[in-house]
Amino acid sequence: MPVDGSLPASALAARSSVGFGVYLHVPFCASRCGYCDFNTYAPGEGVVRDGYVDAVLAELALAERVLGEPRTVDTVFVGGGTPTLLDPGDLGRILEAIDKTWGLASDAEVTTEANPESVDPVSLRALRAAGYNRISLGMQSAAENVLRVLDRRHTPGLAVAAAAEARAAGFDHVNLDLIYGTPGESADDFDASLAAVVDAGVDHVSAYALIVEDGTRMAARMRRGELPYPDDDVAADRYLAAEARLTAAGFGWYEVSNWARDEAARCRHNLLYWTGGDWWGLGPGAHSHVGGVRWWNVKHPAAYAGRLGKGESPALARELLTPDERHTEDVMLRLRLSSGLPLSTLHDAGRSAARRAVDEGLLDAGSYAEGRAVLTLRGRLLADAVVRDLLT
Repeated sequence: MPVDGSLPASALAARSSVGFGVYLHVPFCASRCGYCDFNTYAPGEGVVRDGYVDAVLAELALAERVLGEPRTVDTVFVGGGTPTLLDPGDLGRILEAIDKTWGLASDAEVTTEANPESVDPVSLRALRAAGYNRISLGMQSAAENVLRVLDRRHTPGLAVAAAAEARAAGFDHVNLDLIYGTPGESADDFDASLAAVVDAGVDHVSAYALIVEDGTRMAARMRRGELPYPDDDVAADRYLAAEARLTAAGFGWYEVSNWARDEAARCRHNLLYWTGGDWWGLGPGAHSHVGGVRWWNVKHPAAYAGRLGKGESPALARELLTPDERHTEDVMLRLRLSSGLPLSTLHDAGRSAARRAVDEGLLDAGSYAEGRAVLTLRGRLLADAVVRDLLT
């Protein structure tokens, strides 16, 4: 990656018609969850928050120089870590700088993630006043035994209470995240979690199967035999339960793991990822994509700040995606959407595979007749396998 962060002229010229977003990674957590392998740092791990906001603002100034032409920002997403460990004023200062750098669209979606215990009515009102209009709360489960296995710090019910406080503070959209398939989780536990998110009155729900990553505390516990490994059949049952309960409550799936009450409630920032948009990722370990060039920053906050302090790009490396790689990613991501993808996107072998997938009940026959590949419910359970076949 060039020291000044410059991009090829071809990337700057290939502005995406999908839109432009900004992602901000906040790498701080109050404690480390046993299943988490994200680039995050808890107290005692040698990382401090002092100077972090200034480093982000320095990268934003570099981004402005690299991209040149003004780009209206359609979406902002602040993730982590736990972004709301930063003071709302600091999060507001970063958002204000993004607006001054490129300009926020009049209808920009501005999201922050939060853990339920990291917000209260006062901080939520401050975030809303700063311009944040969407919040994603890490609920994970309503069952105390499941939260304990996941090493979550909040108590059952706190996420639902935080969602109500966010609505009262004026957030336009509120999401609750669930994780299913945790060792020890019963069908009744997950049913109670689904009931809680429905009763919470939120307009968006994300539900993900537990993935055990190497190097995590949970993976070590499983290797020692302290916890059983996740069961694929159980995960499938949980997904079917989520689809049934959320659909009955008026939610509609629009991506394999995401449901919204209406189109306005869909996460536009994630849709930008899934449909080939451009975005600049600020912060340690953040990834960016502009015009077919993808790059990623150094992971450690000290190294990140150190490079920016010397006037250098914090990017570690980059790759120029080939046409074949962009095609592969387009199929992988778009097929996960309820809108699917045009059959014309596929090569001849892929279109033949799509026909077989219709016969096997994995792709919707009506959509296929209209020239699109759209997953059925069964297809959603086997989405990775369907993608592999379409890319043969």
